Amino acid sequence: VELMPVSPFYRLNWPDGTNFDYSNDRRALTAQIARLDPADIAGYEQFLAYSAAVYEEGYVKLAAKPFLDFKSMIQAAPALIKHQAWRSVYDLVSKFVGNEKLRQALSFHTLLVGGNPLTTSAIYALIHKLEQDGGVWWSRGGTNRLIAGMVRQFERLGGTVRLGDPVVRIHTLGIKATEVEARSGWRQRFDAVASNADIVHSYRDLLGGSPRGPQMARKLAKKRFSPSLFVVHFGIEGSWPGIPHHTVLFGPRYRGLLKDIYDHGVLPRDFAIYLHHPTVTDPSMAPQGKSAFYALVPVAHLGKLAIDWGEVGPRLERRVLDEVARRLIPDLHDRLVTSFHYTPRDFAHDLNAHLGSAFSLEPILTQSAYFRGHNRDAIVDNFYLVGAGTHPGAGIPGVVASARATAGLMLEDMAK
Repeated sequence: VELMPVSPFYRLNWPDGTNFDYSNDRRALTAQIARLDPADIAGYEQFLAYSAAVYEEGYVKLAAKPFLDFKSMIQAAPALIKHQAWRSVYDLVSKFVGNEKLRQALSFHTLLVGGNPLTTSAIYALIHKLEQDGGVWWSRGGTNRLIAGMVRQFERLGGTVRLGDPVVRIHTLGIKATEVEARSGWRQRFDAVASNADIVHSYRDLLGGSPRGPQMARKLAKKRFSPSLFVVHFGIEGSWPGIPHHTVLFGPRYRGLLKDIYDHGVLPRDFAIYLHHPTVTDPSMAPQGKSAFYALVPVAHLGKLAIDWGEVGPRLERRVLDEVARRLIPDLHDRLVTSFHYTPRDFAHDLNAHLGSAFSLEPILTQSAYFRGHNRDAIVDNFYLVGAGTHPGAGIPGVVASARATAGLMLEDMAK
């Protein structure tokens, strides 16, 4: 697997034409802040120090630690209180910087893990430090090559991967998971089972034959779930070296748009777009002389936005492409070679995502750590979970940390 550095990490663009290139080049980043408001440079340094502190407490120390009982939450409480975890990321950022565009630039990251910057715990400001230290990377050939590398390693270790035959049931006997059954009828006994499926699907459907499954599914269904996404994949003629790998096209509203998505459950007339342009880093992602993109728009999940995506999808695709054309590629429609879109309904149908949520449980303070899905079930004691709905949460760093926590538990339990 070849990892390729991406710089800038993102270009942030506002409707008035303002650009902000976000990276871990301290001198360049300071210059970007100065262009917005020189008075905020000192405040940014204070924010960075805060981000580093919560990164150490919230990610290094706690991300891969399983929170299986309330005692573990109490032990973490002093650090959460010290770092004002009850405040939102946006509120915390606003304490340090005054420029509204800079506030958006330093708070939007929670959207990458399904969180509303206006309500997500300030602890998630650690994402800034995570990126500053680790950088942003692309795996040549696409994320699928990273997955393929993991599969090769798993098989070297003696693992077997079965594809194209979805699991439909995890059988139990008492408080033990005993067998896994696939759609084809294949069944096999196991000493332990770990599910990386959607957490509600894991309990409601896969453990549906056990009393524990429906009970836990009902409990989870009462929680708040993150929004879904509307994604337009498209390929166009030509190369576009002036459009970075990652661009965020902010809309005319920030707070109002977030409330429409997270609270009101409506489909707004305006939107913010995350534009992904992998061919600027890795030309192999498209045929020669062409470029690949996708444009991603956060939308409310199916539980809040009950619309016919078969009817709305094509119209919204056109609106999204129109906005990309207006802001970046004026003759986009003339250059368009291919396009298709992916809706909340597809997240629900293809990925068994509850309510079509793209990030599972919303990462608010009361749904974090002990209050999030546990890495090992409390009743079926050899059933383990991993992924966005479990501690610590969504996003590749979060899911990898959940895998570390879950794998550690499994190794520890099976050694007994």
